[in-house]
Amino acid sequence: MNLHSLLHWPRTLFARLALILFVGLALAQTMSFWLTMTERDQTMTNVMMGYIEREVASSVALLDHLPPAERAEWLPRLARRSYSFMLEPGESGGPPDAQLSARVAESIADGIGKRYPLTVNAIPGDAERLQVHLRLSDGSPLTIDMRPMSGAPLSRWLPLVLVLQLVVLAACCWLAVRLATRPLKQLALAADTLGPDLRADRLPEDGPDEVARAARAFNAMQDRVATYMTERMQILASISHDLQTPITRMRLRVDVMDDSAQGSKLQQDLQEMETLVKEGVTYARTMHGATEVPCRIDPDALFDSLVLDYIDAGKTVSLEGRLDAPLVTRPQALRRIVGNLTDNALKFGGEAEIRLARLEGREVMISVLDRGPGIPAESLEAVFEPFYRLEGSRNRHTGGTGLGLAIARQLTLAMNATLTLHNRQGGGLEARLVMKDLDPSGG
Repeated sequence: MNLHSLLHWPRTLFARLALILFVGLALAQTMSFWLTMTERDQTMTNVMMGYIEREVASSVALLDHLPPAERAEWLPRLARRSYSFMLEPGESGGPPDAQLSARVAESIADGIGKRYPLTVNAIPGDAERLQVHLRLSDGSPLTIDMRPMSGAPLSRWLPLVLVLQLVVLAACCWLAVRLATRPLKQLALAADTLGPDLRADRLPEDGPDEVARAARAFNAMQDRVATYMTERMQILASISHDLQTPITRMRLRVDVMDDSAQGSKLQQDLQEMETLVKEGVTYARTMHGATEVPCRIDPDALFDSLVLDYIDAGKTVSLEGRLDAPLVTRPQALRRIVGNLTDNALKFGGEAEIRLARLEGREVMISVLDRGPGIPAESLEAVFEPFYRLEGSRNRHTGGTGLGLAIARQLTLAMNATLTLHNRQGGGLEARLVMKDLDPSGG
């Protein structure tokens, strides 16, 4: 178990920086308060020792000069908050063991000990207390009962001020960390929204120099990537256009060939070449981005039409379930995705089943199922790569171009949806398209 798990270290940079700053400032504030209070107590103790030394010496001298009959009247006047005088021997006890009591005894001894021999002892009890015993010039006993004070008491408003200081520190830490991490959050959001359409929001190029420089670099990167993708699409489109002419000429020449068997084979090869070129251009366009604008559609009508088209073409395709509500999405992209999945199911399973279902959170799931051979578990994700085919022989009848699933995945990413493949129990494959209704009203 590492240190992070033991300390339950926060996962976000915002929480980590805020915690470090707040704890550091709180510890510094606590240490500063402790040092201030320690110095304050020491200063007050030194002042009190000097005060006791002078006041006690003056009070003892006064009592010594007064007639014995008048001394009792002066005792209340000479008493202070931390000590009082008694005309009696007082109580006995052990020597002072507390540091403050020892200092008080030493201070009194320095003030009057040279003229009046004295003894000092501690008084047992919970509170710190000591008594100083001496005799006046006429032999009368005098006891000084002392309750040393460690310093001035705290003001009632001081704890409130300390709490307010901590609140201000927490607010300042939150503001400072928020200002420091906001550019990182904006950069992460911009990177997340940089999908296949390459149309992420541009970062504002203002703020501190480091932030502005990172924003300019990210915006420049977006522009370069968009330029590279546009150039690739233009190259593929140009190749497709240039190949159309020789393919057409070759078809015309095949049509006038005398060997009908060879002509049929060449005609099929040319058809595959044309299909491969068109699929390549389609894949390049889906990589460049989806230009289709989302609109409100009736999904049940769209899938009914799609299934009827397959049935009219003599294909075995069925539809199960209904969404029974409008859907805001890109209809052409959705039709292309489901069409590619259905073609794939028909190619390997001979028949296809389309299922519709609504999920929680305004999400819908479109599943395309077949009873074909399925896909090995280790290849369920690899089949989405361009030109990837499971068949090593690349058979023309079942291998295809290897771009159908790649195009479906790219269109899915452009729609902010997810497309996954799952092997079915009993054989076959299920393709699951999960997408969210783009209606901002939530209807």
